[in-house]
Amino acid sequence: MPILNKDMTLCISLSARPSNNGTRFHNFLYDALELNWIYKAFAPTNLEQAIAGVRGLGIRGCAVSMPYKESVIALVDRMDASAAAIDSVNTIVNDGGVLTAYNTDYTAIAQLIQSNGLDPASSVLLRGSGGMAKATAAAFRDAGFRDVTILARNEETGRALADLYGFHWRAELGDAEAEVLVNVTPIGMAGGPDGDSLAFPTSTVEAAGAVFDVVAVPAETPLVKAGHAMDKKVISGAEVMTIQALEQFVLYTGIRPSDEQVRAAEEFMRAPV
Repeated sequence: MPILNKDMTLCISLSARPSNNGTRFHNFLYDALELNWIYKAFAPTNLEQAIAGVRGLGIRGCAVSMPYKESVIALVDRMDASAAAIDSVNTIVNDGGVLTAYNTDYTAIAQLIQSNGLDPASSVLLRGSGGMAKATAAAFRDAGFRDVTILARNEETGRALADLYGFHWRAELGDAEAEVLVNVTPIGMAGGPDGDSLAFPTSTVEAAGAVFDVVAVPAETPLVKAGHAMDKKVISGAEVMTIQALEQFVLYTGIRPSDEQVRAAEEFMRAPV
C-alpha cells in the first residue's frame, strides 16, 4: 500500500457492522495495479452527514451495506438502472460532486444463480425483505423463478416485496419447505445477535437441494456449514462479496483486473488476519 499523500484517491464503505473484507479486496488490487488509492470502512453515526462528506470531500466511491441500501436513495443525485429497478443501492460513484447510485449485488446474485445451474422450476424460500432481499428477489425473478415465497415477519415489507415480483409471502415458516433456501437476513452474521443461529431449521435444510446464504461474514455461516455437512449445493455470501466488490472496483477505477488478480485478491480477502 502506498504511503498516504495528498493526491491519494479515497473510497469508503458504510455499514452498521463493517468488516475487513472490502478493505482487503480493494486495497490488494490498488496495490497490485500500482494505483494511488486507498479504501476504508466506516460505521456512520449519521448517514446524511456521511453522504454529504462523500460529496464535499471528493471521495470517489462509497459502498453501502445493511441497513442503508434504501435510506441512502434520497441522498444521491442519480439512480443507475441497476439500482432504480429495485430501489436499492450498494454502490455510489462521485463524479465531481454528482453522486450516482448503482447496485452490484443484483449482478453478483444473477451470475451465481446461472453459474451454479439453479433450476428456474425449483421452489424457493427467501428469508428477508430489506434492500438486499430486493436485489436477490429481482435476480431470481429475472432468472425465470416463479415459485418463490418471501419469508418475513414484517408484513408490510414482506407483502410489498412479494407483490412487487409476483411471489408469495408468509410471516412464519411453519411446515413450509422448498428446493432452494435463501437467507438474506443478518442471521448467521459474525458479531450480530444471531451470529450462531441457523437461518432455517435443520429439517428444512435437509429437505432442500440447495442453500444460498447472502451473509458474507463469516464465509462459513451456520447455514453454509449445514449445507456442506448435508451435501447440498451451497452458494455463499463470500462469493457474492467477491463479484459485487469486483464490479464496484471497475465502477470506481474504470479498470477491470485480470482473473488472476481477482483470485489473488479474493484469497487475500479470505485469509486469516
